[in-house]
Amino acid sequence: MKNLIKPLVIALISVVFIQCGNNKYDVSKGKVGELTTKTTMQEIEGIFKNDSVVKILSEGAKGNNFYQEDDKYEIFEKGGKHLLTIIPNEQLDSLSTIKSIEIYDNRFKTKTGLNIGSSFQEINANNTISKVESSFLSATLFIDDLNATIALDKEDLGLKDFSTQKVSIEQIPDLAKIKSLTIWFN
Repeated sequence: MKNLIKPLVIALISVVFIQCGNNKYDVSKGKVGELTTKTTMQEIEGIFKNDSVVKILSEGAKGNNFYQEDDKYEIFEKGGKHLLTIIPNEQLDSLSTIKSIEIYDNRFKTKTGLNIGSSFQEINANNTISKVESSFLSATLFIDDLNATIALDKEDLGLKDFSTQKVSIEQIPDLAKIKSLTIWFN
């Protein structure tokens, strides 16, 4: 019995460490990797200290641009792979929390396996789609239990660009790929 306990304890500790190591890419409601609804913009560089953080800052309220863009914090791996784009709630405010995160790397995934490389069939089988909205170029799926939006290219749906034709879940082909995956923190 003693000989069995030691390997069992080692195996249990190994599983705990492996589970903790995966947190870097876990996605759930209000969480993308190490980012949460409480994370401020000034913490971004520390969280991604081994990656490149590119800040694209707006002119804020003092700028002359009538159509003001949001600040963006683009996160790239050292090799150049785009991981995430983070949008703050408040522009030009380092203490602002996160408004949204667009995911570009398929290692970021939910416990059901949803990631940027998922097909519509995988999305529909493992998530509850609460609403579908059309724009000129895409159909947007709303996943309430994740507080996420998923854009599908209208070309993948067999629909003409630049039309706002209503799209239903039944019209979407199983093999349609994700154009963008955004997790909302508000």
